[in-house]
Amino acid sequence: MPRVIVHLLRHGEVFNPDGVLYGRLPEFHLSERGRAMAEMVAAHFKALADGGAAPVHLVASPLTRAQETAQPTGSALGLEIVTDPRIIEAENHFEGMKVTKAELLKPTHWRYFLNPLRPSWGEPYAAQAERMLAAARDARRRAWELGGEGAQAIMVSHQLPIWATRRSAEGRHLWHDPRNRECTLASLTSLTFDGDDVVGVSYSEPAAALLPGAATTPGA
Repeated sequence: MPRVIVHLLRHGEVFNPDGVLYGRLPEFHLSERGRAMAEMVAAHFKALADGGAAPVHLVASPLTRAQETAQPTGSALGLEIVTDPRIIEAENHFEGMKVTKAELLKPTHWRYFLNPLRPSWGEPYAAQAERMLAAARDARRRAWELGGEGAQAIMVSHQLPIWATRRSAEGRHLWHDPRNRECTLASLTSLTFDGDDVVGVSYSEPAAALLPGAATTPGA
C-alpha cells in the first residue's frame, strides 16, 4: 500500500494576557512569538520540500490560532488552506475561565469531576481521537491523490486532540496526566500511513528555539 505522512501541527503561542483556557472561543490570535513559531515551521516544511519531500496538502482547524499558524506554511509551499471542523479544539466545561485551584474548588464544578478517565469535564478522549483520525485518513487520501507515494499532508490542530490521537495510534489508554503531554507549541506529531493504517508515529519540534519563556496555559 502507498505510504503517506500526515503531520499533526499544534498551533503557535496565543496572545492570552489573562491566562484563560480559551478552548473554542473565537478571536484568540497568535502572539508575536506565536507568529515567529509559525514562520519557523513554514521554513521547516520549505526545507523539506526543497530536499525532495512532497508536502502537498494543508488542513487547519477553523479556530483563529490554527488558521494563523497555517498561513506561513501555505504561502511558503503555495498551498491553499483547507478548513476542517473535525480537527477543532476539544470541548471543555472550563472554557473562558482562569483555571486556578480556587476556581476548581467551587461546588458548582464538582459534578464535572466524576470521571477523569473520560473525562467528564469535556469531550471524551475517544471522541477526539476518532474525529481526528478520520480527518487524518481523509488528508492522507488527498495527499496521495496530489503527490503519490511519499506525499505528505499537514493538519494544524490543538494540543489535546493531537495527544489523544497519538495515544490512540500507539495503542495506549487515552486517559493521562495533562502535565506529561509531549506536544509543545508548534510541534509536529507525524503519523506514517500505509493505506489507511497508521504504521509509525514520530515527534519533532521545529520551533524549539522559541519554547523557553512561552506560555504554558493548562489545556491550551
